[in-house]
Amino acid sequence: MSAVSARFPRGARIKGLGPALLPVSRASRILARTYSGGFEMGSSRRLAWLAMGFLGGISILNASAAESPYARLESLDQRFDALIAPGTKVQKIADDLKWSEGPLWAAKSRTLLFSDIPRNVIMQWHADKGVSTFLERSGYTGAAPFTGHEPGSNGLTFDLQGRLTLCQHGDRRISRREADGTMVPLAVSYHGKKLNSPNDLVFDAQGNLYFTDPPFGLPKQFDDPGKELPFNGVFRVNKDGEITAVATDLEAPNGLGFSPDYKTLYVANARASSPIWKAYGVLPDGSLDKGRVFADSAALYKKGDGVPDGLKVDVQGNVFATGPGGVLVYSADGSLLGRILTGVPTANVAFGEDGATLFITANHRVLRLRTLTKGMPLPADK
Repeated sequence: MSAVSARFPRGARIKGLGPALLPVSRASRILARTYSGGFEMGSSRRLAWLAMGFLGGISILNASAAESPYARLESLDQRFDALIAPGTKVQKIADDLKWSEGPLWAAKSRTLLFSDIPRNVIMQWHADKGVSTFLERSGYTGAAPFTGHEPGSNGLTFDLQGRLTLCQHGDRRISRREADGTMVPLAVSYHGKKLNSPNDLVFDAQGNLYFTDPPFGLPKQFDDPGKELPFNGVFRVNKDGEITAVATDLEAPNGLGFSPDYKTLYVANARASSPIWKAYGVLPDGSLDKGRVFADSAALYKKGDGVPDGLKVDVQGNVFATGPGGVLVYSADGSLLGRILTGVPTANVAFGEDGATLFITANHRVLRLRTLTKGMPLPADK
């Protein structure tokens, strides 16, 4: 999704308090630093307490908000509590990013990889080593300065052989990274026309690749003069490298993911005018049917609150989809079970560690929490 929209988070609302006077990005930092003792004594500390006074007074801040200043849980169905225990603490593991995206758990190295799109870099987090750079020039490798806002890599995954496969905004392609660091293009054009800016990707159980191609990585996005395709599609690359358009009906296809049986492909539409997710049936030849609206978040949408973006599916078929407010959790029948409210536009999620940890790329930071379910493993992990 666009980094521009990510820069305008709405005002925070902390459970038990009225609307905050500070944006959530500032409010959460004040709360976090104060509870961790990070502020120095003197005027800085007094300013921190004063800021929390504006939030409604620390004396009435409830325990769950104090323990997880970066997000809170909103349970709408008892099935949500069976997926994420009430009172679960949300931990911040990375901060001061520009627009975090594409989280991917690398089991061999026990690290989380994620893109920082505006900075054109893939970062990595390790529980013992913290955050470091994994790959520079991850999405744009050209010599000329990039004139847009989102040159970097976006969605990341592994193929069936465990090789990193990534969406490269600036280079307008899908590439596979070999062990020696060489990038092998897998998808560059369709019928002789350049792709827009591949956004997210997923492999099926046989190793066929599906990806979305909205124009968010183009300097002027939908109105960019360099846009060659007349539509923003969902594409399939078979094992022989043949590229086909399997869906062209969404204005801004974004995050995508398969159901556990690989018979349904969920795709997000990242537009405030139609903030929906569609569910497409996967036909025997790998093409998709016309699809149906799986979920519609229009009633939840508020300006600056985020639109449907990345998603992942757990082993039970529940869909963890980023969208208005943070992360929306839907059952397989499309019922909204609850939300993880981050208060900022939120790009994507990934399951990792033992499969029960959920990582969230939330605007300028990355969050981590434990769940009572497990994410659907990648085909490479089987």
